[in-house]
Amino acid sequence: MINLSPEIITLIMFGGLLVGLLTGFPLAVVIGGVALIVGYAVWGGTIGEVLYTRSWAILLNYTILAVPLFVFMGAMLEHSGIAERLYDVLYLWLGGLRGGLAIVTVLIGTIMAACVGIIAASTSMLALVALPSMVKRGYSKSLAAGSVCAGGTLGILIPPSIMLVLYGPMSGVSVGKLFFGAFIPGFVLSGLYVSYIALRSLVQPKVAPPVPVEERGASFLKKTAMLIMALVPPAILVMSVLGVIFMGIAAPTEAAGIGAFAAALLALAYHRLNLPVLKEVTLLTFRLSGFILLIGTMSFAFVGVFIGAGCDEVVKGIILGAPGGRWGAFAIIMFICFILGMFIDWVGIVFIMVPIITPIGAALGFDPLWFAMMICVNLQMSFMTPPFAWAIFIVRGTAAKELGVTMGDIIHGVIPFVILIMVGLVLCIAFPELILWLPGMMIK
Repeated sequence: MINLSPEIITLIMFGGLLVGLLTGFPLAVVIGGVALIVGYAVWGGTIGEVLYTRSWAILLNYTILAVPLFVFMGAMLEHSGIAERLYDVLYLWLGGLRGGLAIVTVLIGTIMAACVGIIAASTSMLALVALPSMVKRGYSKSLAAGSVCAGGTLGILIPPSIMLVLYGPMSGVSVGKLFFGAFIPGFVLSGLYVSYIALRSLVQPKVAPPVPVEERGASFLKKTAMLIMALVPPAILVMSVLGVIFMGIAAPTEAAGIGAFAAALLALAYHRLNLPVLKEVTLLTFRLSGFILLIGTMSFAFVGVFIGAGCDEVVKGIILGAPGGRWGAFAIIMFICFILGMFIDWVGIVFIMVPIITPIGAALGFDPLWFAMMICVNLQMSFMTPPFAWAIFIVRGTAAKELGVTMGDIIHGVIPFVILIMVGLVLCIAFPELILWLPGMMIK
């Protein structure tokens, strides 16, 4: 065993993470490796028991059981055809507006966010359905790609969100309250995106031309009937999951089971449920859930070593001693999470950072629910800020080559939406009831 000060251990652990990530090793291997090496150097052979206990504890967490259920629900909905039906209907309603197709893309992303909650699923769906339609009709490639990235990533914030399911146990905040605390901020971001697209289309008409009338020929009654038929299935699914949580009937884990069953029924009703689809959905559920839980167990072990060595007190002392009082310390926390989002997967940030910064937020006097949601809104940017930007890579990999959408187009397109997320954060600071009002209405 080596006698090291908490300050030195803090530098070694964070430095080890950075070096490990730059080498290209998988995140779970880097996190677990740093925890094992530092833990052995500090505690000797007892580190094995510490890692085992911490890893086993998270696997036995009942709330996290909702993760594979929500993954299954989102993957099943991806195959149900709901997104395509919604796009066809909203295309008829809003296609005639300048920027209408980009607005439709964000609206579908918002609706699907309340059903899917998986970034890869929602973003790839929009890239396949909406991106070709916009580019072929003369839309700016950067605006089209940015709209897909922004709309697709709303699923990680608007419930049912896997991020919130993981955040709750790590922070000690009710997942149900996190769900309803995220609704209004998610809709605020959606409204900001739509407003930006409409305003830019008005100022620069050439970037988002309207769809010709002959492509939108349908009577008002027909369009209304199609809209109702397209919105009823998502509404049923949302009520089957979030409604029972809001009414106090079921906890998030049980509600996730209901949602998974309802999603399978919807796929069956649309004649999309067959053995190949079930096999693909099941394998995706295993892969994605295994990925999340592996990072979770390694991160939980990392945090155990970090806190056990007193490193959390080092971080707490640095942040609380920052100039500017509580808001200066809060700004530092938000900046750290923003920078980490550029290099580390959001799963790792939630598992590593949340147990460390949550007590700091409490010490600063912030409401735990409000503080948690500010971190979650902040992490929304991580999907669109290179070099580690899931949404950008998903759109680049999914977009058909003949569309000619480059990585430069996508990065240029997401910059305004990242700025809008920052605006959303400022609004939540100025008006905290945007986060706190709806959870206060929940039935206990």
